Amino acid sequence: MYGEYQIIDLPLSAGVVRSKVETFLAENGLRLEAVDRYVGIEDSDERLIAGGGICKDVLKCIAVSEEARSGGLTGKLVARLMQLGEEAGQHDLKVFTKPEYEDIFASLGFSVIAKAGKAILMENGDGLKRYCSDLAKHRRPGRCGAVVMNAAPLTWGHDYLVEKACESVDALFVIPVVEDTPGFSYRDRYQALASAWLEELKVEVCSGSPYAVSKATFPTYFLKDLSDAAETQMTLDLDIFARHIAPALGVTVRFVGTEPSDALTARYNELMKKILPEHGIEVVEVPRLESEGRPVSASEVRKAVAEGSFRRADAIAHPESMPMLVGALASRALRMELDLTPKPGLVDKNGSGAHKDMDYRLMESSIGAIVPFIHAMASINPDDDVPSDMVELGIKAEQKMLAATGGVNTHKGAIFSLGLMATAFAQCYWEGETVGEKALKSKIVALACAVPKSKDTHGAKVCSKFKAKGALQNARDGYPALFKEWLPFYRKVKAEKNGLLKTLLLIVSQLEDTNVLYRKGPAVAEKVRSMAREALKNFSEDKVRNICGRFTSEGISPGGSADMLALTVFADSLLS
Repeated sequence: MYGEYQIIDLPLSAGVVRSKVETFLAENGLRLEAVDRYVGIEDSDERLIAGGGICKDVLKCIAVSEEARSGGLTGKLVARLMQLGEEAGQHDLKVFTKPEYEDIFASLGFSVIAKAGKAILMENGDGLKRYCSDLAKHRRPGRCGAVVMNAAPLTWGHDYLVEKACESVDALFVIPVVEDTPGFSYRDRYQALASAWLEELKVEVCSGSPYAVSKATFPTYFLKDLSDAAETQMTLDLDIFARHIAPALGVTVRFVGTEPSDALTARYNELMKKILPEHGIEVVEVPRLESEGRPVSASEVRKAVAEGSFRRADAIAHPESMPMLVGALASRALRMELDLTPKPGLVDKNGSGAHKDMDYRLMESSIGAIVPFIHAMASINPDDDVPSDMVELGIKAEQKMLAATGGVNTHKGAIFSLGLMATAFAQCYWEGETVGEKALKSKIVALACAVPKSKDTHGAKVCSKFKAKGALQNARDGYPALFKEWLPFYRKVKAEKNGLLKTLLLIVSQLEDTNVLYRKGPAVAEKVRSMAREALKNFSEDKVRNICGRFTSEGISPGGSADMLALTVFADSLLS
């Protein structure tokens, strides 16, 4: 009946297609989850009879309608998904499935790596075996313990857990969760963990993997979805730890912090205390460290970052997390500038403004490309040649930006200004005192004075032709308008509905914007400042929309002002 068939791509971005897939999965007792690709087989009436998806290295949402299950479609569907995985560079593919389907997947080269009552996790490579072989190289004699932590970011609470664990073991293995958290990548978190306990001889930070609290073994952890599916995934995750990871390291005790607020993590701890002892592994629950009567939590740090307060985040974050906090706050500032809608002549959610080579999605890609370098600037060792390292990272950031945007200069000015401030702030931070405006300005001036002048940029040509200050000279002067005008104004109005927009208008009204000068000359630049002053003095949303329309039609883009708006937000968050 199904001898002739065609496996087709099903684009879930199309509402009709997505609804069709959701209905099909629901009829087969499943629900649609996040996937990179979804493919299916339809009958002659275009009715979906088989479908399956792939998300990175995990096959999921695989179903075959009851009347088609004898047609051998499952194997053909999975073979196609495996091909897609190979094309995407994904190896060691994994699949959650019911125990009764083990033979089908075994015939396609999959083997069981974890079991729970209602499900099994299978893999078609030797990834788990290789990972455990690597872990085994780190085995130590004596009583060995393990901690699996997300540490997004690392806090004093994590440090306390490790300190308490070390009191009762000869060696402690710290395994970071491998999944990236927005603003806190696995690479950065691993480096923070390794640096934090560099001199603690008992502690060894192991590499993370898809086999311990990952989106492969425990996807609902990242959705905070406490359900039957979550419980099954917890069991599979703990089964892998008990039967593979712990034996590889010689671990006989696992440490966890108590969980007073998150129901899913609390349930995970309960299952851990039930399952691991069955495999001879003790579970020790350490009371959470508290600050001002509240548990110290990475989620509180992330909340402080989201609200733009470095000082509140830093109060409970480990010092090794500082560069991550600075990078996350830089990302927040750039996103706030981009998301501000409407903006005169600039890319926003409504459109591209005066630009024909940029749009919202391109700007998003650019931000993602440059923020890791701002984080890196905040990581520069004070004993190194800080100005040279900063400039080198800035050049690399520009190269990454151009690669991400197809050669379009989206954030060159922001790389300089936010990178300079991030570097200056970090250098002040490592000097050991709370960073204030005076110290930050002084460090900005010193670093900017060590940066050589450019000769071939648009900004340099404008400065030479029109005797304008430009970005470098503004920095060498310590950004006087930023600290005297823009930052106090922003702090006064930021709680207002249009506070960010009003701050942009203030900046446009005062800044000698080299972007406008380069494209339109001094007469138009002065007219732009005058229009912004008038719009701010007699503010209304209609007036702003009129300016937006005029700037767009006349090709006026105050890009330098956009950079300074992001810098103002960034400065406020670092000093708040």
